[in-house]
Amino acid sequence: MLKEFSKISRVDGLLNLPGDKSISHRAVMFSAMAEGTSTIENLSNAEDVRSTINCFKGLGCSFKSDGGRLKVSGKGFKGFNKPSLPLDAGNSGTTTRLLCGLLSMQDFESYIVGDSSLSKRPMKRVMEPLNLMGGSFKATEKFTLPLTVFPAYKPKAIQYIMPIASAQVKSAILIAGLHLEEETVVREMVQTRNHTETLLGLNCVKGEGYTDIYSSKSNYPIPGEYFVPSDISTASFFIVLTLLAGNNSQLTIKNISLNSSRTGLLEILKSMGARIEITNEDKKMGEPFGDVTVYSSSLKNIDIPSELIPNIIDEIPILAVAGVFAEGDFKISGAEELRYKESDRINAICSNMKLLGLNVNETEDGFVISGQINTSDALFESYDDHRIAMAFGIMSSLLEDGGRIHDFDCVAISNPNFLNQLGSIIP
Repeated sequence: MLKEFSKISRVDGLLNLPGDKSISHRAVMFSAMAEGTSTIENLSNAEDVRSTINCFKGLGCSFKSDGGRLKVSGKGFKGFNKPSLPLDAGNSGTTTRLLCGLLSMQDFESYIVGDSSLSKRPMKRVMEPLNLMGGSFKATEKFTLPLTVFPAYKPKAIQYIMPIASAQVKSAILIAGLHLEEETVVREMVQTRNHTETLLGLNCVKGEGYTDIYSSKSNYPIPGEYFVPSDISTASFFIVLTLLAGNNSQLTIKNISLNSSRTGLLEILKSMGARIEITNEDKKMGEPFGDVTVYSSSLKNIDIPSELIPNIIDEIPILAVAGVFAEGDFKISGAEELRYKESDRINAICSNMKLLGLNVNETEDGFVISGQINTSDALFESYDDHRIAMAFGIMSSLLEDGGRIHDFDCVAISNPNFLNQLGSIIP
């Protein structure tokens, strides 16, 4: 789908956004693992989360919508059914990698497939630590999907130092550890999203420059009631649009996730000069949230701290848009992980920015953008990547003559209602 955007002169309104995608995946998974019925409120409507639900249906779990909530009938410890068909993870790397941890500790063989994009993404990073725990896998020569997961042979707990910053790999190890009496310990040198340890109530011990996270059968999920705060990654597009639209724009977004491992974008934007206010703070199931109100602001680019990069990895595409309209050059480094997302996001961002006549220097782990926009006919590529599509949808909405984006319908991967939400905040 080719989508055209016109310039937006002002933003004003209030948004209630669907639940955080990362938390939603885990709420579904932990509810399915628990023995009994759990309820999930404000679950994400993203296609990725639907993929997780469908995989657990294939493992024998049942799901029922009830007045805006999802009721999940879980199967209990090692109670899943052997799937009769391949488990289709769609486009979701989270679904795939977290399932690897869970399925490696079951007593049956299973088979995971995905779409063409997911089938190019690296799985060796999750297979290696799970192999140390007794897991066994068969993948392609490039360690990609399709993936056969065999029952673990002599499963054992491990102590593992994370070689890369990855919440998905960390979570897969911790989920595998839930099936063992002895504690598994994951040492994280750089903090990544901590939803798995928060929702499970895992013991986290901070040292000098690291955090040790402990997981064992004593932490295995029990039925519960989950409230999923709204997705800060989804909100980021509307936050940046409001900041840049001018004309006294303002926007309030309700019940946004304020997890400390996810608020790096807000910290950076505030340091750039953004006026952002947080009110009505609360916490459920260990996850903090609150209302975020944003006002149009003049921004100035800053040096982004390297330790915040894992925290903002999904928000870098829209942060780059903010950087183009901010004073000074926009610089990102230490973000090589962007090359292994739904697209090579470093190259996707740089290629699209060059179409605007900007000076772009692409590096292995980031890029530098400088200069002034000097085009009147922007036709961007989404690269079938939802975050690239939405970022350049916002960019198009800020250009004097608007812009167009190829294959915009890929936004359904994370936010199928993006266009309706955008329309609702334009006076």
